[in-house]
Amino acid sequence: MKGATLDAMVADALARRKAANLQRQTMAWQRRPGRCRPASDQNGPWLVDLASNDYLALSFHPHVRQTAQQWLERWGAGAGASPLVCGWHEGAARLEQRLAHLKQAEGALLFNSGWQANACLLPALDQLSRLQTGQGLAVFNDRLNHASLHHGCAAAGVRQKRFRHNDVAHLATLLEHHQASLPAGERGGLKIIATESVFSMDGDRAPLHALRALADRWGALLLVDEAHATGVLGPNGTGLTCASALEGGVKTTNAPVKVDITLSTASKALGGAGAFITGSKALREWLVNSASGYVYSTAPPPAALGALEGALDLLPTAKLAQARAALGRNAELLRQQLHSAGFETGASSTHIVPVMAGSAEQALEMAVLLRDHGFFTVAIRPPTVPQGQARLRLSLNAALEDKDLEKLCTVLRMHCRPTGRQGRHG
Repeated sequence: MKGATLDAMVADALARRKAANLQRQTMAWQRRPGRCRPASDQNGPWLVDLASNDYLALSFHPHVRQTAQQWLERWGAGAGASPLVCGWHEGAARLEQRLAHLKQAEGALLFNSGWQANACLLPALDQLSRLQTGQGLAVFNDRLNHASLHHGCAAAGVRQKRFRHNDVAHLATLLEHHQASLPAGERGGLKIIATESVFSMDGDRAPLHALRALADRWGALLLVDEAHATGVLGPNGTGLTCASALEGGVKTTNAPVKVDITLSTASKALGGAGAFITGSKALREWLVNSASGYVYSTAPPPAALGALEGALDLLPTAKLAQARAALGRNAELLRQQLHSAGFETGASSTHIVPVMAGSAEQALEMAVLLRDHGFFTVAIRPPTVPQGQARLRLSLNAALEDKDLEKLCTVLRMHCRPTGRQGRHG
């Protein structure tokens, strides 16, 4: 389309996406715990929410809302400036100390979003590597890591080395080849192994202790994105990096895995907004000085930080312990029922349960069918997942009732084939 206007180019590109069933659109929604409905349908029925990441239903919790309001009243609607100007206050400093304690780390640093944190973390580490070793950062990324980690590599100009999903042997080969490519006696720049602890589209877990062993063997750092684990998994919801090692459901060690850097979000199980990186005090200070997304962005709004503090108050309570246990039981029961009906859920072992559909068209058809029966879920399509692996992402939350999941399984059995095609079994 040489010489075409911007709008004409956009229209053509969107038409191509629509033809491939890959076009996305925003829509206004109303929400309440465990339920949602289109804002345009004020008098319509509430749909069962199987799409949001509000895993513990804390976004509407009275204490979380109250602490958010208290922070807003004390420190205003916005931070007013970046943290390095005058956008920081004693409440934020106190909150960072609590977050460091939560993740068993020396220091913590708050960001506006998980994307911002990941996208500026890797360039900051690359800068450190070049300054101290004269060579750039080597990043070994799980292929299914969140896009923000891959974007961080691009922003740093790092040619990442991707290992097959949760394939420790493939990672070991890549590390060995990397070391062999260096001149004799050279250690190269910093090396970092990056993974999610719970993968957002598959609901499976990373082999953290095996990754730690490889990191130790090859002198690499271990970075773990805990976006979908913090609040839900681990002791009192502290995340999988704080949990004991399990193999086949059997505890193999009481010691949590040693992680150099963790990323957690406040926008999922913790019910609010924002993110935080935890690690050593030295790492925190380096990021304060070199993480561009931190240095050049206005600090998080006080209300968001207040909501995070309220969520931290609730994490160790007996009520949330019960909610986390129920979430795990419901997810396991759902997987069993889906398997018995012939549906594939991959390697899911958490509150995120994919229902594999295959094509984008089939996933969209399943999502529409479930909505017609009172459930809201999202068809996950390429490029979010690989071609041929489109799916429904069932995201469970603590506000769901047993009858919701029973009806869900009944609808899927009666109206969807395991391949994702519509049609009654019979």
